[in-house]
Amino acid sequence: MYRTIAPLLLALGLSGACVAQNGPTPEDNAPTVGDTAVVLDWRARHQPVRATIYSAILPGAGQVYNRKYWKVPIVLGGLGVSYWFIQDNNKEYQRYKTAYLDVVNNRVDEFNGQYSGDQLRSVADTYLRWRDLSYVAFGLVYALNIVDASVDAYFVRFDVSDDLTVRAGPSLNMAAQGALGISLSMRL
Repeated sequence: MYRTIAPLLLALGLSGACVAQNGPTPEDNAPTVGDTAVVLDWRARHQPVRATIYSAILPGAGQVYNRKYWKVPIVLGGLGVSYWFIQDNNKEYQRYKTAYLDVVNNRVDEFNGQYSGDQLRSVADTYLRWRDLSYVAFGLVYALNIVDASVDAYFVRFDVSDDLTVRAGPSLNMAAQGALGISLSMRL
């Protein structure tokens, strides 16, 4: 598996380096004030589509692109735990399936005839179901990784200033018509 992923990652890294050397720089597209170019900070250059693509290609890369480094262990941990459950449940499924087939074919099984064929089949089916649910969990963690990177990337430019005010007072529009009312205004 690593032999197929490593060349792909190397190719992506080299192509990104070539684009970075030959492609336009952010300063080329930066707005100019007089004769000087204004250098944009990383939030202004941030692209949510890139975060989504990065997370789809390599789980956790979108979180790194969004500079939310603390989320990477959570993503990789979720994928790792799901993968471990897939492997463990598949191993146990194969074990009980083999024992079931041995009992059905009148051979000595791993458990020396301690369990009946129906019991072994029931346990094997349980492990099969758990393995399949582990695949679903792996897919959900992978999808949530992509969704998290995408949503977080759209909130990079969301500014919450220190001056958050809420004011309640009489509504002048309603009072002019002779009705009672309260207006609520928020300034972010």
